[in-house]
Amino acid sequence: MNEEQFAELSAGYALHALSPDDLAAFEAARAEHPEWDHHVSTDAATAASLADGIAEVPPPLTLRSTLLAKIAADAAAEATAEQQPPPARPEYVEPAPTTNTIQTVARRNWTRGLLALAASLVLLVALGYGAVAINDYLNRPVAVVALAEIEAASDAQEATGELVEGGTVTAHWSESVGKAVVTSNALGALSDDETYEMWIVRDGGAMSAGLFTAQADAETAALLDEGVESGDVIAVTIEPEGGSPTGQPSSDPIVAIPTTG
Repeated sequence: MNEEQFAELSAGYALHALSPDDLAAFEAARAEHPEWDHHVSTDAATAASLADGIAEVPPPLTLRSTLLAKIAADAAAEATAEQQPPPARPEYVEPAPTTNTIQTVARRNWTRGLLALAASLVLLVALGYGAVAINDYLNRPVAVVALAEIEAASDAQEATGELVEGGTVTAHWSESVGKAVVTSNALGALSDDETYEMWIVRDGGAMSAGLFTAQADAETAALLDEGVESGDVIAVTIEPEGGSPTGQPSSDPIVAIPTTG
């Protein structure tokens, strides 16, 4: 056995996938050529790193049914092929392959299989990270989703108002989407017995448009319960926990944002 053949078998040894005959030949060559042992160390480290880097990803729910359908289709195709008469061809007897040819083909197939396995492991790692990204995307807060819908609309509008204590709040809305969102990075956290309440002021009256909380030094996005119309004013007040008990603002607004058509 030469060093190239030893290196090819080393990959199978690292994965515990050698046949008894190949294992015996490999171990004999390893004992005879200790200078080749670096192949074993490298392949073992590669196998370990591939195994450690793979996150557990559950198989697709349709995997079993897909495999069964594929097996059934292949079986049907094979049965159909067996019923067809073989094509006429000239008589030719293929010479028997030599032992060296068989071993070379087997090692080539093994090497290709190992490379395919490594590629599959890398793909699984990528799918694992992709699944996390997809999960984060699908679980975005409703206000963030609504803001994306508004910004994509052809009639998207926005207006900014100044907070009483400094900073700004921006209102985003689209009449075609029928949604409105307020955003700010200047709203601070309130005490446990207080909450922010949004209002739509229209025709001289105020309608509650939902409650929200904020965290200090963090971006806040809140979706209004109602869409806005041209000429509405979006206001925010600080109310007792649970919202204004009267259904009307109980304090002066900390910001009031007029909308225009």
